[in-house]
Amino acid sequence: MRRISSTKVTGPNPLWRVYQTVSFLKVSRNTVLIEAGRFCPSMRIKRRLYQYIGMTIGPYTSIAYRVTPDIMFPEKITIGTNCIIGFNTTLLCHEYLVHEYRTGDIIIGDEVMIGANVTVLPGVNIGHRAVIGAGSVVSKDVPAGAFAYGCPLQIRSEVKS
Repeated sequence: MRRISSTKVTGPNPLWRVYQTVSFLKVSRNTVLIEAGRFCPSMRIKRRLYQYIGMTIGPYTSIAYRVTPDIMFPEKITIGTNCIIGFNTTLLCHEYLVHEYRTGDIIIGDEVMIGANVTVLPGVNIGHRAVIGAGSVVSKDVPAGAFAYGCPLQIRSEVKS
């Protein structure tokens, strides 16, 4: 089950008034640093850029080319030790809907492998040594050691070695 906090709004949709939710300067700074990190070939520099904007990233974690962390709430992302986050993956900690917005932490355990083109939604925990198949939408928690794939997300209880 996703752990998200929801805020109802009246009037125009909440994305129309996004800078009442989060500072324009914070989003601008995060956008510049995340875009630099998306294209940076050095894992160490990329890791430092993302830690500077508030992400928690364990040692030896590799974040591939064109991965996009949340630009509004990167501090809500925690990635464990020795993980691989695949090409063009998106880590979202917010959802803006017509009458509400939602935020939630993303917690990724140690030694997790996330394939290419995955979208991880707010409020999701991915357990240690889980594997997420390419192109999946992670819309619910994935237990430790599980293999998850597809849209809607399907979970097999254990990874075969």
